[in-house]
Amino acid sequence: MAKAEKKKSLITTGIAAQNRKARYDYKIGDTVEAGIMLVGPEVKSLRSGRATLQEAYAAERDGELFLLNLFIPQWQAGSHVATFEARRPRKLLLHRKQMRELISAIDRDGATLVPLDIHFNERGMAKINLGLAEGKKKHDKRQAIAARDWQRDKARLMRDRG
Repeated sequence: MAKAEKKKSLITTGIAAQNRKARYDYKIGDTVEAGIMLVGPEVKSLRSGRATLQEAYAAERDGELFLLNLFIPQWQAGSHVATFEARRPRKLLLHRKQMRELISAIDRDGATLVPLDIHFNERGMAKINLGLAEGKKKHDKRQAIAARDWQRDKARLMRDRG
């Protein structure tokens, strides 16, 4: 009797990649959902859940927003014709008014647009959640760790008591 092969399932809806460290390194203010321009093999690679958002950020170029430094590896089953650069700038799709507001917030406040996650909506379209972020100081990070530890200990105490 042959072993049943585990097939890696592709993500059709839900989160494809997450930047969990962004909430640790930055104070996230407003968030906005934007579309992202991708080519075919990039979508397939995203659906396999292999993208990395750790060093990515959004910036303005010629009056439009682009996602820079997002790493999407080559699709393994792709042909030589359908190759793409793994860290190329990818255009973000936003309404003109949203784009103007975000660009002015970046210029005025010195904030950073940080990607929080890439997900597929119910229609199967790739979307990215961007957060208008402000950097945290080292003591703020320590405070956040202490608060998280206290919440965990408090929950453990309540569970043991109860």
